[in-house]
Amino acid sequence: MSGIESLVAARKSLKISLEKSKALAFALEKAGPRLDEINQRLPSLEAAVRPIRAHKEALVAVGGHIDRAVGPAAAVLKVFDAVHGLEKSLLSDPRNDLWSYLSVLKQLEEALKFLAENCGLAIQWLEDIVEYLEDNSVADNRYLLNLKKSLKSLTELRSDEEKVRLDGGLLDVALDKLEGEFRRLLTENSIILPMSSSLNGDAQQPCIAPSPLPVSVVQKLQLILERLNANDRFEKCLSIYIEARSSNVKASFQDLDLDYLKISLSEFNDVQSIEGYISQWGKHLEFAVKHLFEAEYKLCNDVFEKMGQEVCIGCFSKIALQAGILAFLQFGRTVTESKKDPIKLLKLLDIFASLNKLRLDFNRLFGGKACIDIQNMTRDLIKAVIEGACEIFWELLVQVELQRQTPPPPNGNVPRLVSFITDYCNRLLGDDYRPILTQVLVIHRSWKQEKFQDRLLTDAIRNIIKALELNLETWSKAYDDINLSRLFLMNNHWHFYKHLKGTKLGDLLGDAWLREHEQYKDFYATYYLKESWGQLPSQLSREGLLLFSGGRATARDLVKKRLKAFNEAFDEMYKKHSSWVIPDKDLREKTCQLIVQAIVPVYRSYMQNYGPLVEQDAGARKYAKYSVQTLENMLSSLFQQKLGKHPSVNMRHPNGKFNNVVTSQFFSVPTVV
Repeated sequence: MSGIESLVAARKSLKISLEKSKALAFALEKAGPRLDEINQRLPSLEAAVRPIRAHKEALVAVGGHIDRAVGPAAAVLKVFDAVHGLEKSLLSDPRNDLWSYLSVLKQLEEALKFLAENCGLAIQWLEDIVEYLEDNSVADNRYLLNLKKSLKSLTELRSDEEKVRLDGGLLDVALDKLEGEFRRLLTENSIILPMSSSLNGDAQQPCIAPSPLPVSVVQKLQLILERLNANDRFEKCLSIYIEARSSNVKASFQDLDLDYLKISLSEFNDVQSIEGYISQWGKHLEFAVKHLFEAEYKLCNDVFEKMGQEVCIGCFSKIALQAGILAFLQFGRTVTESKKDPIKLLKLLDIFASLNKLRLDFNRLFGGKACIDIQNMTRDLIKAVIEGACEIFWELLVQVELQRQTPPPPNGNVPRLVSFITDYCNRLLGDDYRPILTQVLVIHRSWKQEKFQDRLLTDAIRNIIKALELNLETWSKAYDDINLSRLFLMNNHWHFYKHLKGTKLGDLLGDAWLREHEQYKDFYATYYLKESWGQLPSQLSREGLLLFSGGRATARDLVKKRLKAFNEAFDEMYKKHSSWVIPDKDLREKTCQLIVQAIVPVYRSYMQNYGPLVEQDAGARKYAKYSVQTLENMLSSLFQQKLGKHPSVNMRHPNGKFNNVVTSQFFSVPTVV
């Protein structure tokens, strides 16, 4: 029994053992993957446990190193978060609220400045702790390798593109937006200044143009400029300003039709062909300087006030150059290089007057070093104007003398040179030109270190008139017909008297000089009438008719003979003298009246007394050729201007400008030295 019990017990024990083995096998089967996982984690666990095996002193010191590194790093991370918080505001349009935009931008600048200054410190502390961990074997090598890679990336942020990487390019985007707003403020608030509304009635009063931009806009430009300048964008900002403002000035010029400024020397024959342009040039230059450039000068000083005077002047200079100030000066220089003639002298004086009127403005606006090109060109223009004007003025006498070799008018008219020179000298002595010419002569002589006396001008004018008088004497001797010579002298002496009396030139020459020419006129008029038309009445002599006793037939023959002789003499004289001219209406009518008085009464009386002797004759019309009225009409119509064949001696156009009939001949003969 005991054996069976033992066997049962053994079987039971074996069964229990088998079940335990089976459970253990199952447990082992489940524990296998966990063991593999534990086996994989053992290296990291070993690394984690390793610092515990480090020296106690190293473990204690590592905490301080970590605290010192974490502080700056945490501050940097906090600022990074703040930068990202500014992104929405800086990507908006600055025009909505410029002041707020600039305030946020300044915050970004300060944040970037903090990052730039503290990133290096944080990196330095992190490098120190990595070095400490490595030296004291406190950290795993792989962990240290990862730390070193991160530190390398942080170090690269300190390169030239640091700010771009720090803010992801947000600062550049914001600055670009500010540049766009700067341009928009300039273009949308700039207005074209028309010439008609800017010139006041009194040209002598300077008109300083107001700033072309509102004060609020100027303030915004200054604020934007300050931020752009702080971020090395000043040059770009300056170029935007110059482009916008010079374009605005050009737009103001568009309605003025300034194409004439581009005329080259080869495009016109003489000054007269562009005379009208020279007058416009003075007005346009005054408008440009006193209004457009004055406004730009003031605006440059307002906008760039904090940048210094040198920057202001440099900016203004570029605007003036791009807007075309040199084109005005070049046009004046082209005029100085044109062909010489008397009209050019007047135009040079006009140019000098315009420049002199603007002298103070030029010195103030273009006086800086940045305007040296404008200064040099202005100085060269003034020098060329003065030298050219003086050269022409002092050559006038020589040119008048050279005209002496030309023939006189074939009809006894006043030579165009005479009417031109008298009118011309009157203009030089007039209130418009004499002060300018005097100033030009004073300056020119000062360059030669010579003093100017007013008599130099008046003596020069007197000498020109004396030369003109000598020309008349020479010309009068060139006529073959003495009567035509007398008519010529009568015309010219009367021209001197009538056209110079009460004028500046007449006052200069004096009353005695004028009376002398009046007397000469009377003298030559008397001799002309006496030696020409005054000879005709003698052809109608009554000798032999009153006491004639030979009968009616004999008397008729004598009357026929004398009427025939009168008709032949009259026809010959009328044919010749009808081609002669007396240009002055009063003198012409008076001369014709004297001729009528000398001939018509005698002819009327003769025909009344003796006309009946021949009127019944078959050939009566052959002898009684003219009626009294016909004769009077013919004599009254003598000396008329022949339009088309002989141009008028009036040397002015209806618009007040000189005719070019004479000036085309002036300076055409080489000057004799």
